Amino acid sequence: MINKIVAIQGNHLSKLNPVSDTSVFLANEIQKKNYKIFYYDPKNLSIINSKVIASGFFVKFNYSNKNFYKILKKQKLDLTKCKFILIRQDPPFNLEYISTTYILDSIQDKVRILNNPTSIRNISEKLYSVKYQKYMPSTIFTQNINEIKNFFKLHKNVILKPIHSYSGNDIHLLKKFNLKLINRFIKKHDHIMCQKFLPNIFKGDKRVFLINGKVCGAISRVPKQGSFLSNMSKGAKPINTKLTKLENKVSKLIAKDLKKENIFFAGIDFIDQKLNGDINVTSPTGLKSLYDLSGINLAKTFWKELKV
Repeated sequence: MINKIVAIQGNHLSKLNPVSDTSVFLANEIQKKNYKIFYYDPKNLSIINSKVIASGFFVKFNYSNKNFYKILKKQKLDLTKCKFILIRQDPPFNLEYISTTYILDSIQDKVRILNNPTSIRNISEKLYSVKYQKYMPSTIFTQNINEIKNFFKLHKNVILKPIHSYSGNDIHLLKKFNLKLINRFIKKHDHIMCQKFLPNIFKGDKRVFLINGKVCGAISRVPKQGSFLSNMSKGAKPINTKLTKLENKVSKLIAKDLKKENIFFAGIDFIDQKLNGDINVTSPTGLKSLYDLSGINLAKTFWKELKV
């Protein structure tokens, strides 16, 4: 009999913000069904004697306490003893991240892993959006300076994004062509994403939650004054929102495609009814903010869709 254990592969607990963190929100919900939570850092994932072992600890989450978690027991755990494993560490999607997906691949026949590690590896969060470019602002993926120069001449205001980063990190709004900055950016990130700037971002974007092939809810995130970044980690404020017909249509299309790719949980973003090109499959966030704003508990939906 499989133990009622949910393992979470994530960033160190000290880096989590319980006010908004989705991993904590999901764990807190499944605890109500008497599941134990085993938490480990991806650096502590190993293959020992042909077994996938993680060094971590059993933990209890409690929103009512100032310290939102209590470590119950440190342990090395054979991850095949778990019912579920949640891959929840933040990008960058680097070689360490890729290595963990290969390690977890080896036990997929013994434990349900969310999201599927093979699928996480195959779906580049920004490059996957190429198939939906007709719903996006004008966008190119390149490290060719001349292509970027031509793109800038066409659009004047351009957003530069690393392809494998997250949470609004290292994103630049280019209002004037700056060869030195671009060269430095390419040297650091190789291929980059260049996108026409949409000024309506100052009114907020929309984060849409996709669970098991279904469009389940959305919030808007309004950048703080003076910023164009809609990430809550960068100070954006979440507010209630509704999807337009076009946003709902595109969301349903992507949800259906991602389910075929074995992606159970994802987040996609719109600015001014245009998909911004981020298909978040590694560690989508925002469920706690939706609950606080609307009372809609998608953590319940998440586990219900898994028939827990």
